[in-house]
Parts: sequence; C-alpha cells; structure tokens
Amino acid sequence: MTPETHLTIGELAERSGVAASGLRYYESLGLITSERTAGNQRRYLRSTLRRVAFVRTASRIGLTLDEIREALATLPDGRTPTKKDWSRLSRAWRPRLDARIAELERLRDELDSCIGCGCLSLQRCGLYNPGDRASRLGPGPRFLEGDTPADAAQA
Repeated sequence: MTPETHLTIGELAERSGVAASGLRYYESLGLITSERTAGNQRRYLRSTLRRVAFVRTASRIGLTLDEIREALATLPDGRTPTKKDWSRLSRAWRPRLDARIAELERLRDELDSCIGCGCLSLQRCGLYNPGDRASRLGPGPRFLEGDTPADAAQA
C-alpha cells in the first residue's frame, strides 16, 4: 500500500463528501471494500472514490442500497464502474427516474390546489374529494400519487 494509491477513511470521507460512519456502513453492506494496515486501519484504493460517487448518484435516483449492491455485484471482480458500466446500468433505471420526474411535476403543478390528502380541510377539497371518497383508494395523498378525482368517484 502506498499513499499515492490508497486513502485513509478520513481522506475518503473528505474527498467523497460521505461521513466516515457512512463509509463504514457502505463497507458493512459490501458496497465498498478496504484493505487493513498492520495496525488494522482501513485503507481504500483511490478508485473507491468512483464507487462512492456511483452509490451516491444511484441513491439520488431513488435506488435502495440493496439495489445498488446488486448492480455493483454485476461488475467483474468487484471493480469500480466504468463509464460503459454506468451507461448500461443507468438505462435500466431510466423508467424509475422518469416516474419520479413525472411525480415531481405533478406535485409542482398541483401544489397550490388540493393536496389529495382526504382531510377536506381546504374549501376546494369538497369539489375534488366529497365525502372523502379518495380514502377508499388507499392511504396517503391519493391525487398526488396519481389517482384522480374520477378514480375516487368510482371507488
């Protein structure tokens, strides 16, 4: 191990923007690996920075850490993802990202109207959700989750 090719956990934390505790957690899940010095201190290959960036980006897309681990497991010998790997993996995530974008756009566009919670606390809710019909569609803000007042009327 040489200082040029390896980073301490503090150096990796500073450079990656992930707290040392987060890096230890990632390691416990098998998302990243370290080598140990004679004094049992962690040392990470510099390429681990790319793996951590991959984990952070995939998390921001909405993938769970289990899904990220599965994606990383498809790489030979646990290597760091390349641009080609990222392209291949991200294509599979595009529908999920598109769905999140659509959900955020719906939230943005409907933020000033009924929030679809079924509380009937806003005057307009009586129009969108009379008798709290939306509650029959399930819990949560039904209209923001994609249901419509027409769905509630039919429920």
